[in-house]
Amino acid sequence: MENKKESSPPYSNFDQLLINGKWRYGKGAKVLSDLNPYNGTILAEIPHANRDDMDEAYRGAAKAQHEWAALLPGERAAIMRRAAQIMEARREEIVSWIIHESGGTRIKANLEWHAVHGVLLEATTLPYLVEGRILPADIPGKESRMYRKPVGVVGVISPWNWPFQLTARSAAPALAVGNAVVVKPASDTPITGGLLFAKILEEAGLPPGVLSVIVGAGSEIGDTFVTHPIPRVISFTGSTPVGRNIAKLAAEGPMLKRLELELGGNGPFVVLNDADLEQAVEAAVFGKFLHQGQTCMSVNRFIIDDRIHDEFAERFAARVRQLKAGDPDAPDTMIGPIINKSQLNGLQQRIRDAVSAGAHQMVGGEAQGLVLPPHVFSQVTNQMPVAQTESFGPIAPILRARNEADALNIANDTDLGLAAAVFTQDVERGLRFAQQLESGMAHINDQPVNDLPYNPFGGEKNSGVGRFNGAWAVAAFTTDQWISIQHIPRRYPFNAQNIG
Repeated sequence: MENKKESSPPYSNFDQLLINGKWRYGKGAKVLSDLNPYNGTILAEIPHANRDDMDEAYRGAAKAQHEWAALLPGERAAIMRRAAQIMEARREEIVSWIIHESGGTRIKANLEWHAVHGVLLEATTLPYLVEGRILPADIPGKESRMYRKPVGVVGVISPWNWPFQLTARSAAPALAVGNAVVVKPASDTPITGGLLFAKILEEAGLPPGVLSVIVGAGSEIGDTFVTHPIPRVISFTGSTPVGRNIAKLAAEGPMLKRLELELGGNGPFVVLNDADLEQAVEAAVFGKFLHQGQTCMSVNRFIIDDRIHDEFAERFAARVRQLKAGDPDAPDTMIGPIINKSQLNGLQQRIRDAVSAGAHQMVGGEAQGLVLPPHVFSQVTNQMPVAQTESFGPIAPILRARNEADALNIANDTDLGLAAAVFTQDVERGLRFAQQLESGMAHINDQPVNDLPYNPFGGEKNSGVGRFNGAWAVAAFTTDQWISIQHIPRRYPFNAQNIG
């Protein structure tokens, strides 16, 4: 791969979309200006796709899928392996795109590269996990078989915060088990959220039409992307309100859809009275402020036992004050820009609301451009808006719990349940606590920003339905068909000799 690295020019022509095996301009009336959130420079001018483009992508996917699914498992696995090797050869190019398009720091961009590389390596094994079964039957001479097949075409709608990973996390497994995929990335990150992934898979040898990427306004193609009759599964990662609307559309369209939804979180980070405070503080800083807190798994509430609350708050605030905010391309920057002005405005309003509600600001500062320095609030109650809703930004509210039981009640007092964490030096105590958390994922003595191949990723309550990764991804993007074989003639109650 080193020779390839030297001879392969950087990817280009990101103003074009991949539709049914061809790179071309979208036919929509609008043009998307893809901006660097740190300095405002234009990265690409991308003509929007319209409904005809979307229809062509879906119909082309349905046509290409049959030959793709008919390939040997090892042939599909080999393409995923080549994609991982291409990622290795183009590592700095990919990391640079993540930094400049999503505003992720270099630390975050490298973590995202590792996550996607892991997803592709995982995808090399998934074709071999599409297994059938022989089932028992209580009818003489009947043989029952269960065949597992790809669903056909999968529609993937990915968000702007970890765009490369959250596209790959659905698209790579769906492709590996024999589906075709159409991706609609977020308008803030069309390149890292789809077009870059498509370039890599194309270079790896993915057949034309098996993967399409369309970029367009939700107002024009958003609803029909979900209701189109061809995709059998819609995979969406994003906010709970949008996820609810997608679920409604999937039920109301001409063809019912299966859904994989990873939605918002209100992650509790619980520190019990016997916790190692140094370990807890270090984990807390990472779990809250990685990518400016713009992560569904980020800590949204710090729930601290009364006996150690004040010491934790002081240590945490002191550590947060050391975080460098600014240019995400600088290797020592910990806090980069918020993705866009609308998100920044919402976060600034949350800060004003927290102060108005009586929270005490321990750490703060004014935004410089789209770079909002980290904010820490103490004297927060679970009824305050800053604790009840997902901030999706560098805002850390600290809540006081009377004891362990109170901490559990506070942690579960939300309609969301994605990821959670609990710190204690008694692992069995932590396990008992974690099992009572109403969350899809809970981590003992670690922060909640974890997404590992082969581990089930997903939420409870309004944080989504379904699970991603490993065997759960295979189940998400395949369907079971029961086929029976009657080896000897079956006697029925209506047989002629039984009549009269």
